[in-house]
Amino acid sequence: MKELVRPARLVAGARVAVVAPSGPVPEERLQAGLDILRGWDLDPVVAPHVLDRHGTFNYLAGADADRAADFQAAWCDPSVAAVFCARGGYGVQRMADLLDWDALRAAGPKALVGFSDITALHEAFAARLELVTLHGPMAAGIDFVKNARAQDHLRATLLAPESVRTIRSAGQVLVPGRAAGVLLGGCLSLLASELGTPHARPSAGGGLLCLEDVGEEVYRLDRYLTQLLRAGWFHGVAGILLGSWERCGPYERVRELLLDRLGGLGVPIAEEFGFGHGEGALTVPFGVRAELDARAGAGVLTLDVPALT
Repeated sequence: MKELVRPARLVAGARVAVVAPSGPVPEERLQAGLDILRGWDLDPVVAPHVLDRHGTFNYLAGADADRAADFQAAWCDPSVAAVFCARGGYGVQRMADLLDWDALRAAGPKALVGFSDITALHEAFAARLELVTLHGPMAAGIDFVKNARAQDHLRATLLAPESVRTIRSAGQVLVPGRAAGVLLGGCLSLLASELGTPHARPSAGGGLLCLEDVGEEVYRLDRYLTQLLRAGWFHGVAGILLGSWERCGPYERVRELLLDRLGGLGVPIAEEFGFGHGEGALTVPFGVRAELDARAGAGVLTLDVPALT
């Protein structure tokens, strides 16, 4: 698996766009997120349909075509240096095929920030644009607007990426070892549901795979992992980093399941790297080559290069 193109870091005064490709956005949280971005000396602009709600399906932030148009306009605007997703939920897969990928490629690299449902965009950007993206907290996410650690780590990744090249896990090494590869992954349920789509990568081969999820019962996590295993998607994976499993049942059972399904791959696995739906979520650059050292104690992830140039 090859490294992807790294966008440029942000500088003071940079214009950044906030879009809503998935679920509806609470206005008060959006305003709080915008205030944080302004406090970083950035200039956030809000896409026209960010506060929309779909007339029939209230889990969507407006019509598919409008969400796609907002995203494409923001990405293709030469004055915009980064695109922040406002929140996750569900909806990216409904609008991904409405995007003009040739136009997005022609617009050149810039930072994309989001997680959860945005996993589908991380996959698409890797497959279609070969571009590094940031798996990190979203502009109107409660985990972002109310947590200093999440804010500080994302800010450093965007503005001073050389300062955050190492992440240490807060948990255990589940399978010891050492591995290197290109970072990829995201929300487990989204990775499973992307199988067979035009934007899905054929496998995680050669990569350091980051996995997390939220609000899933253990048997459902089992189903997603088993589906990916049966599809051969884990073939050749170099190592696995586990993030948060918020509201996914007793964590002891989740850990047992992860070991049951993934332990036989014979690659290093370490838990609690702090990315995902948990409090104070850290930012991980997908598409950057890194090393996982899980030989003793807690795991350590070290990026070969900063997330952004």
